[in-house]
Amino acid sequence: MSLPDRSGPPRRARWWALLAVVCAVLAALTLVAEGIVGGLLVLVVGIAGAALTGMGTWWVVSHRGLVRLVGTLLVVAAPVAILRIYARADLWTTALVAIALWAAAVACARTALRSARRPGGMRAVVRGAPRHPVLIMNPKSGGGKVGRFGLVEKSEALGARVVLLDPEVATDVAALARRAVAEGADLLGVAGGDGTQALVAEVAAEHDLPFLVISAGTRNHFAMDLGLDREDPSRCLDALVDGEELRVDLGFVGGHAFVNTASFGVYAEIVQRPEYRDAKADSALAALPDLLLGYAGTTLDAVTDGKRLEAQQALLISNNPYSSPEPMGARRSRLDLGVLGVVGIRVNNAAQAADVALRGARATGLHVLTSRQVVVGSDAERIAVAVDGEALTLPTPVTCTVRPGALRVRVPRLRPGAPAAAPPMQWSEVLALAFKQRPEPVPADVARDALPAVRRHNEPYPAYPMYRTYPAQPCS
Repeated sequence: MSLPDRSGPPRRARWWALLAVVCAVLAALTLVAEGIVGGLLVLVVGIAGAALTGMGTWWVVSHRGLVRLVGTLLVVAAPVAILRIYARADLWTTALVAIALWAAAVACARTALRSARRPGGMRAVVRGAPRHPVLIMNPKSGGGKVGRFGLVEKSEALGARVVLLDPEVATDVAALARRAVAEGADLLGVAGGDGTQALVAEVAAEHDLPFLVISAGTRNHFAMDLGLDREDPSRCLDALVDGEELRVDLGFVGGHAFVNTASFGVYAEIVQRPEYRDAKADSALAALPDLLLGYAGTTLDAVTDGKRLEAQQALLISNNPYSSPEPMGARRSRLDLGVLGVVGIRVNNAAQAADVALRGARATGLHVLTSRQVVVGSDAERIAVAVDGEALTLPTPVTCTVRPGALRVRVPRLRPGAPAAAPPMQWSEVLALAFKQRPEPVPADVARDALPAVRRHNEPYPAYPMYRTYPAQPCS
């Protein structure tokens, strides 16, 4: 396989970048056309409104009583005030056109960056069907998807042995998986949430067995990033008869495996509360003021490969980096880069909250980076950790690591595919694409996307026809 030509940007990426620049220039000209006073008014009012909304949000989550009420009013009133000011100054049309052009510029810029950096996708290896698959299913997961989609009957019809968990009894899922291996299972699978997936995935990795993900949880983040069908979990069972394997990384925190994230600080403290499972929003609002303002909980220090993060209120460590600092709505385009994603946040007041609202990942209170190891320390002897949403407490310091290619995931040959993750927004790169400047050196984790996949654990390459590479975009 030849390496892609790095001497200049792809033609499609260049045209999208040029269109982004044109839209951005037109947005600026729209403001200039209103004159200095009108253009500045549109710009200043918009920025001030975003900042006030961020400040109001901070007061809502970090205070109680009257201050929270004021914050709520500010969150509602700021956008309304912006619209009224534009209307009274007869700038409504100008503002609408400028916003639309700027939104188009950002969309075109992201498309250009995505075209220039399109990942090659994780390499799939065709292997024979398992003979003795064992699937562990949680009937309560995802609001009863196991029963609603007939997963037990469909699995048994395909030759799998199903172990159905009793929701009324606390069960050691990892022990069930190890027993299945001892009895001759040659594949382990789970129909349940990501926390249960991680427990069985660790056992599968220990014994180098293929692991089957059935998207029967509530959010199914791991299944989404693997490109599986989250609407119909029964389609995941196709992997038993017409499947292939992906080699993906597995994260570890204090000796516990995770497939998505390990969270420290604010979110981890909230998850520890007994009332969280039944009333997540209410319990979070009740706990956040104490946690954010330092009256309870503990601040955290983290040491990564190249940086030290001090006095963080929250840390999120992910198995491979997300496309943005908000993993709830973000995706991982690759699960085989061999690095952890790290997001740390420290916001002490409304001004810093406004900075995050305006500048996002570039805000001083937000740190976004990657590392092969993260050591989390605290003054407390033990700290709360949410591992794929499950509550744990671990002794400090807590070490987070990633094991490259530790997990063999069996997936259906025909599957929707993982949505392409948007790359970080960098206007300097967009300008370079638009005007054919030679790109800056590509970071190691991005360059890896352009190279042929390497062997892991000294695994021999099968014959050429056995290898097929699938794009990260939907296949259909």
